[in-house]
Amino acid sequence: MKVKELSIEDLEPLEFIDEKVKEITSIVGENVAVNAMSGGVDSSTVTMLAHRALGKNLKTYFIDSGLMREGEPENVASIFRRLGVSIEIVEAKDVFFNNLKGVEDPEEKRNVITNVFYKKVFGRILKEQNAHFLFHGTNFTDVEETVAGIKRQHNILEQLGTDPEKEYGYKVLEPLVRIRKTGVRMVAEALGLPENVYNRMPFPGPALAARVIGEVTPEKVNIVRKATKVVEEELHETKAFQYLAILHQDKVTGMRNNKRAFGNQIEVRCWDSRDAVIGSPTRLPYDTLERIADQITSEIPEVVSVTYNITKKPPSTIEAI
Repeated sequence: MKVKELSIEDLEPLEFIDEKVKEITSIVGENVAVNAMSGGVDSSTVTMLAHRALGKNLKTYFIDSGLMREGEPENVASIFRRLGVSIEIVEAKDVFFNNLKGVEDPEEKRNVITNVFYKKVFGRILKEQNAHFLFHGTNFTDVEETVAGIKRQHNILEQLGTDPEKEYGYKVLEPLVRIRKTGVRMVAEALGLPENVYNRMPFPGPALAARVIGEVTPEKVNIVRKATKVVEEELHETKAFQYLAILHQDKVTGMRNNKRAFGNQIEVRCWDSRDAVIGSPTRLPYDTLERIADQITSEIPEVVSVTYNITKKPPSTIEAI
């Protein structure tokens, strides 16, 4: 691995910010750069770093892939517009779902999302803006897990031998690539981001596609989106590192209106972790789990079974795909 970690013990947030702002200014100069915003703490931190360095020469886009949580594009855009960052929402649902059609293998799904994101969506945007730089929020754990072969993160390119300039026609800038999530949060707070942003729960780059086992369709994403809303509302007051809902591929027998119903399974995961390298399932009260199950099965008729993951990372991973 060519990237060298900057440990939390050695990280001085204000010094890091000054260093990165100077570095960004030096690389981009007076040119226009494009920023990929997803709303997570990583991309939010990169957005503020690049905004501080480039001002109006930074063009920020939120790609509405159809794979996001309920209301996510509008919520994220409103937060950053209040912070003085101009952000444009780009409608791209059709291109993502069309390219994911028939794809079931987890790594192939991530590769499809990578290709659509970098080549078809941002390739067009950078060409229209006559820009040669794209910012995104890769952190050290993304690189580590991908290079180790644990899980391909969609935003890892150069570390796997992909030259973005040759492949897509632009250079990818990754200001956070040497620090892990805990360090990113420290930098985000030092940048003046609100607590509901810098302490926001991690969310995967492939979004809800990482929480649908098997083929990703609008119908399946809609089911897991509704389940995600229930899980996040029920668990938002916990101090857990991350919590999520997963839609399984296999269906099971259930009952609806005293009749057999062959329906979907939702798996709930909730994690205690410091930096996503290792994790333990949160010991949630049984009443909480029962309430989540009752709400999911009553609000989502297609779901007849709700389970809770109790396996540590490793051998499990935080996300299912």
